[in-house]
Amino acid sequence: MRIVTEAMPSVRSVALGAWIGTGSRYESDSEAGLSHLIEHLLFKGTPSYSSEEIDQLFDAIGAEINAGTGKETTSLYSRVIDEHVDLAFDVMSEMVWSPALADIDSERQVILEEIAMYEDDPQDKVFDLLGESVFGSDPLGRAIIGRAEVVAETPREAIAGFHAARYVPENVVLAAAGSVDHDRLVALAEARVPAAGASAYAPPGRAAPVAAPRICFIEKDTEQFHVCLGGGGLARDDERRFALRVLDTLLGGTSSSRLFQEVREKRGLAYSVSTFLAHYADAGQVGVYLGTRAENLGAALEVLAAELARVRVEPPGEEEIARARDNLKGRLVLSLESTGARMSRLGASLLAGVPLYTLDEQVARIDAVSRDDVAALLDELWAPERLSAAGIGPDESAFRAAVAPLAAVA
Repeated sequence: MRIVTEAMPSVRSVALGAWIGTGSRYESDSEAGLSHLIEHLLFKGTPSYSSEEIDQLFDAIGAEINAGTGKETTSLYSRVIDEHVDLAFDVMSEMVWSPALADIDSERQVILEEIAMYEDDPQDKVFDLLGESVFGSDPLGRAIIGRAEVVAETPREAIAGFHAARYVPENVVLAAAGSVDHDRLVALAEARVPAAGASAYAPPGRAAPVAAPRICFIEKDTEQFHVCLGGGGLARDDERRFALRVLDTLLGGTSSSRLFQEVREKRGLAYSVSTFLAHYADAGQVGVYLGTRAENLGAALEVLAAELARVRVEPPGEEEIARARDNLKGRLVLSLESTGARMSRLGASLLAGVPLYTLDEQVARIDAVSRDDVAALLDELWAPERLSAAGIGPDESAFRAAVAPLAAVA
């Protein structure tokens, strides 16, 4: 197991996390949802601690503990004051390596309720619908939460086997930031982490295909139409990702961005409009979301189409790009004042095998982004013929008519 730490002498807290190289992307259709189910089951007890005792212990020391599942990673993380690191590490180690996998049926019901809640929330679901549009049948296009039948029906033995194959030392990174001593953490790991097995699970290597652009729609009785447009993006180790973050910031990442100003501030056509991006091992995604009432849908998408066309014909000028660079640098610096953010950066980067740049190195790469860099990414990633459309709302025919201004959308 790899261990990475960053000492922050000015704080008394420690953010501690275990990063495991498994997620929804590395599941077959018959396993879809097991990574997320196991993340829940980590909290259901260990050989030494019951589920209730885990909750009581972290509450008693004023600590936080949580977990998350992504497309390519699962993480268990906590934030404690430095005098409780040994205790937190002991409990978290058992949760990672030796979960009791108890009360599975009750936790299945919890996740089935979570799936139902997700299905009832079109503002969340439309993002996964866009992923399906962009990546087609590839697991990257599947929702992280998984399939209800897999969660409900997979036997305990299969769940235990899934855990045993992926939760192995070679597939885990231990990360910590704050008032932490690296050598002490290594000693704790040597005492509590199991020896590596004869063979380690390795996520299958494959390049994620980007499907031909298409329209996906779910008809649902909603007050708003929830719309996403997007396409393929950049892999997490692509050096152009810094330019893409600048582009995302100026296009729809802030309240002064082009799309926010044109759609919401000037015309009042939506409450929420923003761009987003995601990076994976060998693929990526860009997109824009907006939610609007039926009577504003056509006008909102006309403005969106016009602005996406205009920004390619008239790329952002130096002043606009400089403002986006400064915004990005400011948000980066502020985020890294958090022990949790620093721990997450360490764990996720090391697990993914991407360079761990210092803050100054990241700032230098942002400062190096030029107008030509941004214009090139606009042509490559935001060309209308590359974009898929996803929507959830009360009328599919109205949605298809509204996306007509993006005539090149398949």
